[in-house]
Amino acid sequence: MSSGAGGGPDSAAKVVAKKAIAWKAPAPSPKPKPKPEPGPTAQQLVTAAVGPLFDADNDDAGLAVLDLTTSQWVSYNGNQEFITASIAKADILATLLYQAQQDKSSLSAHQQSLATLMIEDSDNDAATALWDDAGEASGVASANEVFGLKDTTPGPGIKWGITTTTANDQIRLLRQIFATPSKLSASSQAYIRHLMYHVSSEQAWGVPVTADSGTDFAVKNGWLPAPKLWAINSIGSVTHSGDHLLIAVLSHYNYSMGGGIAVVQGIAAKAADAVTHYRPSSSTTG
Repeated sequence: MSSGAGGGPDSAAKVVAKKAIAWKAPAPSPKPKPKPEPGPTAQQLVTAAVGPLFDADNDDAGLAVLDLTTSQWVSYNGNQEFITASIAKADILATLLYQAQQDKSSLSAHQQSLATLMIEDSDNDAATALWDDAGEASGVASANEVFGLKDTTPGPGIKWGITTTTANDQIRLLRQIFATPSKLSASSQAYIRHLMYHVSSEQAWGVPVTADSGTDFAVKNGWLPAPKLWAINSIGSVTHSGDHLLIAVLSHYNYSMGGGIAVVQGIAAKAADAVTHYRPSSSTTG
């Protein structure tokens, strides 16, 4: 008879068997889900949408769009130079407002009256008077340097209408008017926006065709037979598919004003649709 502790060999074997039954191999780790392929960029979407229109127009147009909702800036021929015609009037007023800020003053009642005529009715005499007040080309050029414009050359003498610019530079100007940070004060921005929101109805073409139904839009258009074929331009701010867009479409060598407007509006509409279809991928992890 054994006097020692323990259950002997049979007992030990049972313990080992129980442990073997209790142990289970760990479940294999799930394989990581493959990351989705990135979709097209905003620039790719816009290029695909407007490219055929530019081809049909012999590339005689320039486009730039800044979606302030998604921070996407896209362009097509965005650095090509065009004559401004009357879109220069937005630059003239922005310059005057900035100069007044620097002088810690404000526009006179007479200047305000001229500004209303210049922006809402596109009055050329009013523009010439305010261009002179701004210091003509040198005054506007100095302000444009502060605004960050890179490729805009004010017209010589009193010829503000033959200022040259690019679609990308016009977005830089619009950003000073409609976005922050800006070199223009909040009150200066509100002043010029108000006028651009109230252009006369016969001048509400161009960029405004992209605005969502029932929403406000701000616009400044320009048109000029230069000297035989038309320069037709439109810059402004709209809400499209719920996004806040700044749009600039410039064009030249149009055979008629109506034909040029059709080109500008067609490009603006396609671009607005395309850029607002872009959304960053919502899935960034496996």
